[in-house]
Amino acid sequence: MMQIVPAFGRIGEENAFAVLARANALAAEGRDVINLGIGQPDMPTPAHIVEAGIKALRDGHHGYTPAVGIPPLREAVARDIQRRHDVAVSPDAVLIVPGGKVTMFMAILMFGEPGAEILYPDPGFPIYRSMIEFTGATPVPVPIREANGFAFSAEETLGLITPKTRLLIVNSPANPTGGVTPKAEIDALVAGLAAHPDVAVMSDEIYGTMTYDGQAHHSLLKYESIRDRLIYLDGASKSYAMTGWRLGWSVWPKPLYDAARKLAVNAHSCVNASTQWAGISALDGPQDCVAEMVAEFDRRRNIVVDGLNDLPGVSCITPKGAFYAFPNIGKTGWKAKKLAATLLEEAGVAVIGGPDFGVHGEGYLRLSYANSAENILRALERMKTFLSERKPD
Repeated sequence: MMQIVPAFGRIGEENAFAVLARANALAAEGRDVINLGIGQPDMPTPAHIVEAGIKALRDGHHGYTPAVGIPPLREAVARDIQRRHDVAVSPDAVLIVPGGKVTMFMAILMFGEPGAEILYPDPGFPIYRSMIEFTGATPVPVPIREANGFAFSAEETLGLITPKTRLLIVNSPANPTGGVTPKAEIDALVAGLAAHPDVAVMSDEIYGTMTYDGQAHHSLLKYESIRDRLIYLDGASKSYAMTGWRLGWSVWPKPLYDAARKLAVNAHSCVNASTQWAGISALDGPQDCVAEMVAEFDRRRNIVVDGLNDLPGVSCITPKGAFYAFPNIGKTGWKAKKLAATLLEEAGVAVIGGPDFGVHGEGYLRLSYANSAENILRALERMKTFLSERKPD
């Protein structure tokens, strides 16, 4: 009998894809399902980006590229970081990867091993914990609390660091909560990290273009004191509606860059050529498409928050970033995963139970408002009817 290594018994998954599969199966049976589960913009990739990808293919960009990415795209990433964050980054520190998850995978593999501890946000993107457990390291959840506006607490985070801590993962704007951590809290975290010079930091800033109500996104790249141990994660999936293109990028400190390059060579060789040329068009082209998408998400955000707060037993603080709401369902009497599953099967509304994002996610659901306003309103009406009529099992 075949026997795979025990590490694969520890690896988890992202339940949003399981919910998507079930929603699609129900739709194939003729059910009307509204999907507020998957974190994917419903807008098409902007036309000028699509045309750049097509042109690249017609121009003969069919072959392998450098494992770290084509130089023009790495230069475009550096220009984008300068434009958005007012930070100078060398293209030689940029690594192009097939989606944001790859940067997580690389960083956690570098620092995760039995006996090590890795801190990660909870509730947070489920792949953080999954990959930490895969390496044999101990996952240490950093509580992300509604009472704190779903921003991380610098004091609480720093208090969890021990001599075994190898890596700290931070995420703002955040998935699944939509929380945005204010500059004062980030300042305090960076100041406190001075006492822990051996702890690396991975900053997941994939939603960095998506903030609301005058909130600014403060990149950890701006903090020179931690640049020699900071791994920056970003990509095109969210900002440019390019989830299926699989294009991400990262900035690595010099001591780690070659290790990341070797992982790329061993894992995926390179990112496909036409996608990289499309990425240049995304970053160097007009940015009004991003502003328009964020403005539409903002409009939907208000619809979602108002609608959720009108549901029996539900309350929802206003998210300040990304395209997720994380309502508190504690007064409904339902457990979160059971409610999410039952809403899908009986009401035709796909959402994600909070525990799929960590132990601190119980009592919450995640709703993505990356769907049309019309569908969001229909989903909220179904949820209202369901919660008014259906009692917990």
